[in-house]
Amino acid sequence: MTIAKDMMVNDGIRARELRLIGSEGEQLGVKTKAEALQIAEQANLDLVLVAPGAKPPVARIMDYGKFRFEQQKKDREARKKQKVINVKEVRLSPTIDVNDFNTKLRNARKFLEKGDKVKASIRFKGRAITHKEIGQKVLNRLAEETADIATVEQKAKMDGRSMFLTLAPKNDSK
Repeated sequence: MTIAKDMMVNDGIRARELRLIGSEGEQLGVKTKAEALQIAEQANLDLVLVAPGAKPPVARIMDYGKFRFEQQKKDREARKKQKVINVKEVRLSPTIDVNDFNTKLRNARKFLEKGDKVKASIRFKGRAITHKEIGQKVLNRLAEETADIATVEQKAKMDGRSMFLTLAPKNDSK
């Protein structure tokens, strides 16, 4: 439940009639704004508009400061659990040698094991662009070599003078 930063509280509520919910979650019925504010004041709590779009709008009696604090705490916890995925790039060439390929492969595997996505790119220079199939073979070989820890998210495709392949780490269901 996400809460708007400028939630209507106490005198900020404009509606004349409100469907009122008590501090324990009990229905108190439809009341005028003045009656609702008086009830909230007697309970030493705030009147908070929770559903402004309803007919009539729904307001709840609660400790607004405590509610905001709890909400911020939940948001912080959610941000901690959130995983950031970075995209790392590995640049290859169509005429790459075996040892160079193995070095790039090692880097790609390291990125995938960390949980990052890998974008493998081949840049065709000069007349090499007439032999796209050579670049395609290099990218396919990279995909095959990393098949145990990665899935192909986007197959090799041309974009201008470059060919790209995107690999994503396989999800480990622990």
